[in-house]
Amino acid sequence: MAETRIDELRRRVQTDPASIAFAALAEEYRRGGHFEDAIATCATGLLRHPSYVSAHVTLGRAYVAINRIDEGRAVFERVLRLAPENLTAIRGLAEIHSLGRTESEDVGGGSASPDRRPDAAERARLSTESSLALALSIPHHSETAPLGLTGLEDFLGAISRARGASAVPVSLGAR
Repeated sequence: MAETRIDELRRRVQTDPASIAFAALAEEYRRGGHFEDAIATCATGLLRHPSYVSAHVTLGRAYVAINRIDEGRAVFERVLRLAPENLTAIRGLAEIHSLGRTESEDVGGGSASPDRRPDAAERARLSTESSLALALSIPHHSETAPLGLTGLEDFLGAISRARGASAVPVSLGAR
């Protein structure tokens, strides 16, 4: 019987617990919908490799997938402290913002319940609003923007234009 990708990665991690293959294993778990396994694998691996950005990203995405929103937000914020231009973390935070809630709001009777995810139209509306809010919340720089911010500006502008918000310019700094 052929060894699956997960079996191969699991074997590599078991053979060498200090291996960074844990991050790939966790990502495979996440992609397969095994979110708790992804979280446990990341948590264990990050004890040895606390600054491994891609493992933090996988962890954040797994938390959000199972509606552990506050934990996901904290992980994505940590990623941005480690790698300020990480687009996956920025997108993750934008997605969380577009959901418009936190776990504490879910428990406290906020507008969205844990069992109710916004429909496509509502997600599009919230996502447009959050993209614009995110773009407008990023501080403007008086000097020439670093290359990463220029790329992010273009990325956010494209999102805004694609969602019909072309009247609102997205600017992260002077060019």
